Amino acid sequence: MSGTAPGDVASPHGPAPRGDVPVTLAERVLLAPFSPRARRDALYCLVSVPLGIAGCAAVAWVLGPSLVVSASVLGTVVGLLGVVLALRLARRLGGLYRWVAARLLGEQITAPPPFRRPAGSIIVRLDARLRDGVAWRAIGYSLLKLPLAYGQFLALTFWVCGLADMSYPVWWPLFRSASPAATLSPVSAATPPPFDSFVHATTWAGSLLVAIFGAALLLIAPWLTRGVVTADRWLARSLLSAGTLTQRVRDLEQARARVVDDSVALLRQVERDLHDGAQVRLAAMAMNLGMAKEKLGADGQPLDVRRARELVDAAHLGAKEALVELRELVRGIHPPVLEVGLAEALATLAAGSAIPVRVSAELPVRPTPAIETIAYFCAAELLANATKHSGANKVGINAEIIDSERTSVLRVGVCDDGAGGADPARGSGLAGLERRVGAVDGRLTVSSPAGGPTRITIELPMKA
Repeated sequence: MSGTAPGDVASPHGPAPRGDVPVTLAERVLLAPFSPRARRDALYCLVSVPLGIAGCAAVAWVLGPSLVVSASVLGTVVGLLGVVLALRLARRLGGLYRWVAARLLGEQITAPPPFRRPAGSIIVRLDARLRDGVAWRAIGYSLLKLPLAYGQFLALTFWVCGLADMSYPVWWPLFRSASPAATLSPVSAATPPPFDSFVHATTWAGSLLVAIFGAALLLIAPWLTRGVVTADRWLARSLLSAGTLTQRVRDLEQARARVVDDSVALLRQVERDLHDGAQVRLAAMAMNLGMAKEKLGADGQPLDVRRARELVDAAHLGAKEALVELRELVRGIHPPVLEVGLAEALATLAAGSAIPVRVSAELPVRPTPAIETIAYFCAAELLANATKHSGANKVGINAEIIDSERTSVLRVGVCDDGAGGADPARGSGLAGLERRVGAVDGRLTVSSPAGGPTRITIELPMKA
């Protein structure tokens, strides 16, 4: 982990650029065709147009037999078979659409739960398949994809026609050269399909006008592409993602599983610490006291006071060490300093750090004890990571309460000036912190470019 100047915990998305000249509206319009987003949107349209046409055609072709009204048993069976096949195909297409959106647009659409085939007769299974709301929404998206694909095709034609028109002054001297007395037929500018070409060129100077028209098409193209892609993304999020209630249930199930796993791991750690630490020392103390009792003599045996004193001293030392280990174990479960408050606990944590730590905590309202405990242990883990791995010279810890219209959030930020490169995906301790924070609907954000600084922000609800 690595970081910034102590106490200066920026937003999760990093600090805003300083000293940059604001981009004007005219610059945004002129630079839009060269932006990375314009390239991504155009590439997505290029892939989405044939994919949308093929998907819509496949669903319509499979669903077609069910639209044929027939009173015969065979017609009913064929119709039901067509609906079932269309539902199965739509689910597959939904997964493909989500994958394309994730790869080309970076749009992470949460996949709905897979279809669970119920046990029972064929009637029960058929009823479950026909009630599959996820598949029906995927069918709706596949059919609505056709008009979207037309809009995306139209947006692509603006790109193609714009580039073609801007090439007129280049190829005109090569292919349209003629004697001055010759009369050449006019050449129309390339225009998107819905519009008639109203720009023509009969001379090389006229081709410059066509090029200007092409530049105008290129300036319009990224905004038109962005519009149809935005509509596609909204429709995909609405129809291809897991429902809000379904996703909430899944999140709660995962959070519950993480809490159970963490509780089991904590109990195992406590048992291991007691077995390998305090229990061993208490057993040694009991043995030393037993041998000291023997050295003191009994039934007229001579006293060995020197040896007995040595054994009692050893037992006394073992008792003190056992108390220290038990005190550390209790502190690891719930630090007593949290009884005073999170701000004081963070200050105590910083005082025991091997590197300088600056703490800034403004907490007019105390969170619940569970939230305070999670925040404290997360800050302790992040501070330990900075000390061990980052090579930082200073660390900043900032704790504050962010109030909004709906709720209040406890935000704890830890930053340092170390080497950077912290990544929860590499299986580091940050992944464990992310699971602990997620168990109470919190969020952990990491910004740690190579070379630093590292900013890690934890947001927790005020109540668990």
